[in-house]
Amino acid sequence: MAYPLQLGFQDATSPVMEELLHFHDHTLMIIFLISSLVLYIIMLMLTSKLIHTNMMNVQEMEMIWTILPAIILILIALPSLHTLYMMDEINNPLLTIKTMGHQWFWSYEYTDYEDLAFDSYMITTDSLKFGELRLLEVDNRMVLPTDLPVRVLVSSEDVLHSWAVPSLGLKTDAIPGRLNQVTLTSMRPGLFYGQCSEICGANHSFMPIVLELVPLKYFESWSASLA
Repeated sequence: MAYPLQLGFQDATSPVMEELLHFHDHTLMIIFLISSLVLYIIMLMLTSKLIHTNMMNVQEMEMIWTILPAIILILIALPSLHTLYMMDEINNPLLTIKTMGHQWFWSYEYTDYEDLAFDSYMITTDSLKFGELRLLEVDNRMVLPTDLPVRVLVSSEDVLHSWAVPSLGLKTDAIPGRLNQVTLTSMRPGLFYGQCSEICGANHSFMPIVLELVPLKYFESWSASLA
């Protein structure tokens, strides 16, 4: 999860988030180089009193400053498309969970099991235990196995919501009457926090999401205890 005064992204937990971080660093370096070059040229123009009249109409220079930006855009577009297709790819998920947004809580239904469904409400400040995070803890966490592809179907029963977990690179809208889907694969166990990222009403900021990623044998024990 994020920590105070953090300026960058959260640590990546899924392959998709790792690709997003790489693309962000790749694009940021290109922007930094372009900004440095433009700043250098502006400083030269402001400090130099020499003007060469032959530079006023040079076809070669015009070709360079037309072709160079096109090449830069291609260098940005190719990894962007690669990451975009990775995020939309569905590779034989072994577990499917239906997530429904309500005002103002989430409900989860494990569709591969008969009667495994529950609601997830935020724990109020006066009910928190020592070490729990204010406005982020829930009474029922979404428990998932690690190292397995999981499909999450997202929808809403009232207004627009958005199901987002930054460390996994997940964010999809929950729209009434529409079913969106995302896939996730966690490479390590742990607790991962998210929140509703859509302004859905008065208690918009009180719809936390908590994913508890555990090894498969612990997930099987947990599901058997609730069945």
